[in-house]
Amino acid sequence: MSELTLGISAFYHDSAAALVDGGTIVAAAQEERFTRIRHDPSFPAEAIAACLREAGAGLGDVSAVAYYEDPALKFRRVLATYLGAAPYGYASFRDTLPSWLSWKLRTPKTLERRLAELERGPVPPIVVRRHHESHAASAFYPSPYESAAVLCIDGVGEWATTTLWHGRGDRLRPLAEIRFPHSLGLLYSAFTYFCGFKVDSGEYKLMGLAPYGTPRYAETIRRKLIDIKPDGSFRLNLRYFAYLRGQVMTGRGFEELFGGPRRTPEGPLTEREFDLAASVQAVTEEVVIRLARTARVATGESKLCLAGGVALNCVANGKVVEEGIFDEIWVQPAAGDAGGALGAALAVTAERGAPRPHIAGAKNDRAKGPGRARDAMSGALLGPAFSDDEIAAALDSRGAVYTRLDEDELDRQVAAALAEGKIAGWFQGRMEFGPRALGARSILGDPRDPAMQSAMNLKIKFRESFRPFAPSVLAADAKDYFALDQDSPYMLLVAPIAAAQRLEDGGDAGVTGLDRLGVPRSTIPAVTHVDSSARVQTVGEESNPRYHRLLTAFKERTGCPVLVNTSFNVRGEPIVHSPHDAYTCFMRTHIDLLAIGGFLLRKEDQPEWTEDGDWRTAIPLD
Repeated sequence: MSELTLGISAFYHDSAAALVDGGTIVAAAQEERFTRIRHDPSFPAEAIAACLREAGAGLGDVSAVAYYEDPALKFRRVLATYLGAAPYGYASFRDTLPSWLSWKLRTPKTLERRLAELERGPVPPIVVRRHHESHAASAFYPSPYESAAVLCIDGVGEWATTTLWHGRGDRLRPLAEIRFPHSLGLLYSAFTYFCGFKVDSGEYKLMGLAPYGTPRYAETIRRKLIDIKPDGSFRLNLRYFAYLRGQVMTGRGFEELFGGPRRTPEGPLTEREFDLAASVQAVTEEVVIRLARTARVATGESKLCLAGGVALNCVANGKVVEEGIFDEIWVQPAAGDAGGALGAALAVTAERGAPRPHIAGAKNDRAKGPGRARDAMSGALLGPAFSDDEIAAALDSRGAVYTRLDEDELDRQVAAALAEGKIAGWFQGRMEFGPRALGARSILGDPRDPAMQSAMNLKIKFRESFRPFAPSVLAADAKDYFALDQDSPYMLLVAPIAAAQRLEDGGDAGVTGLDRLGVPRSTIPAVTHVDSSARVQTVGEESNPRYHRLLTAFKERTGCPVLVNTSFNVRGEPIVHSPHDAYTCFMRTHIDLLAIGGFLLRKEDQPEWTEDGDWRTAIPLD
């Protein structure tokens, strides 16, 4: 009997597919990478096909399809919400109800029909898991821990918005939950919306904006919006929120509380937005820390696993590490809804008695130093890869000019170019699963260059100047540059810059707002945020050997084991998936060179790039 289980998340945002063989993760990918529609919610036909190709399998080889949430239970919550808010929200109810009655309520049947259309064999049985069970499974089962506390915090699934679990061996036991409409994720999204950013997309912008402000509204939030208990449980004051009644997050009460209407999207940022971001970030960190303390007491465990959209708040994650509540934490790299596809598949395989084969290896690896591939995520490198023949064919079809090099020479030339201030596109091996580029589909730069952050934002990413960039650092050297006492392979922990790397004159000296960007604070200014912190990715030799070799080459040339690492895309576009995507992004931007497979391309050697119209108008803003 086949042990393959296919997991699917779809129909809300960030649809994805994952394939698990017994307890081993074979492949996982988000649909947006293939369709080029950011946060694509559609049925993940391309992602499913990619996962099956990786296994050399068809649907007939799959024993079950696991869907990441229970649509019937979710509909009961949606219906109860509308009835509770009546007569308000009627327009939203009128627009939403037909899709629920026509197909959403019968999602398993919809999945069965869509899978049959793929014509990849007979459709296996379809089972549903609950949303937070999928999150919890994605956090615990691939983690390197034999037992751990598990916290899942997001907007909402069916009813749960925050859940606490205890993972032991191959079992997860639920301990407590907070239910809709009381949601830390929705509180954060309300401020995302009020500050003019897009909900379910712009929350990371709010997090990046927070260090520019002071938390002068934090007490107002605690007093008026959220009642936080000592154990981290909470209740929202719903009179200030509009999400129960329709499609917007905030209304007049929010405006009166915070001095006027919401910021117009793409409008100028003011001190109010800086301070609102700082305030809700501070309150979020307080809740997460209290919940973590409760998790420690309730489970008695010294390790913590995190998932759910709020687990992508790497600043809050870093605060949990700083507090020393747990000896170590592990965050699912695809912590949002995309990771639910993986969690649903893992939950089914665990229920059927599948082992966690990486755990025995993790026990041995733990004694061998930092950067080891101790979890089951394979460095999150779970998507498709392309052979050099496939890459060459794609480049030749575009008339690209390239040089073929062996790995050592490619690394040497890229490291030399980066040391000269050049910016490189880096496309190697299997694509990452989750929202972060981790050295497979990345844009790289020299972190020592004080102009690099601005150049990458404005000339490469075409995005707001305040957005920080993350460092990749050789795991063995991480403590020399960052005050971080554990690995951070998935770029989901923020840590202070190490004291030895800080500059004595790194204070703001009266500079305020976005002008603080220009103040040098450390020896690696391009990845040092205005609060002297960084979102760190530690790179071990086993977790990503190809990227590790490039970092090593850069260190050998410059003495610096750190690179700027941002995702290979422009603002509003998904991370590149194919050689075609990579070459297009390379030519549309001011990237200087492209290292793709065994090939190196330099911008000055390429034929003239022309397109009909301005391509940026076709990409919606994020």
